[in-house]
Amino acid sequence: MTNFDRTPIAISSDAFFFEKDKSNSILILGVGNYLMGDEGVGVHLIQEMAKMDLPEYLDILDGGTGGFLLLSCFEAYKTVIFVDATMDGKEEGTISLIRPKFASDFPSALSVHDVGLKDMIEAVYLMDSKPNIPLFTISIEEMVPMTLDLSPKVKQAIPKTIEQILELTKILHADFS
Repeated sequence: MTNFDRTPIAISSDAFFFEKDKSNSILILGVGNYLMGDEGVGVHLIQEMAKMDLPEYLDILDGGTGGFLLLSCFEAYKTVIFVDATMDGKEEGTISLIRPKFASDFPSALSVHDVGLKDMIEAVYLMDSKPNIPLFTISIEEMVPMTLDLSPKVKQAIPKTIEQILELTKILHADFS
């Protein structure tokens, strides 16, 4: 595999959120540092979803390491599904679905981007209209700087997580109707 085969697909644009009415759409937001091995699993998952034929009500976004630049997502969508790595002590590759009601319900260790992401979530919960924010986490054991490679168990969790996300979005989208 050449380096060109591993170049991430850019899926990000502020204008994207205002091109059409998003009230009946669901955003899948993968966050993480693509250059830190397993810590970037949320971004890797979005790259895999970009290759799929997704329902028109489903949008995907590589959210990088999070932060306040993502606030416009929460204004545009009723539902934003996060995907992130977590160092929660569970077996590597474990997939968990958390339905936080408050910013404090998010896991305490969302890896290296914890501070920026937590601050952004706190800001979301101060907004007049709060979106539904389910969170899929994939358990990791370590972060390896300057690598794009995922450990086998974390890599195997990606298609399973996508399957769970697609099932959840079918249910959530049916509720919009």
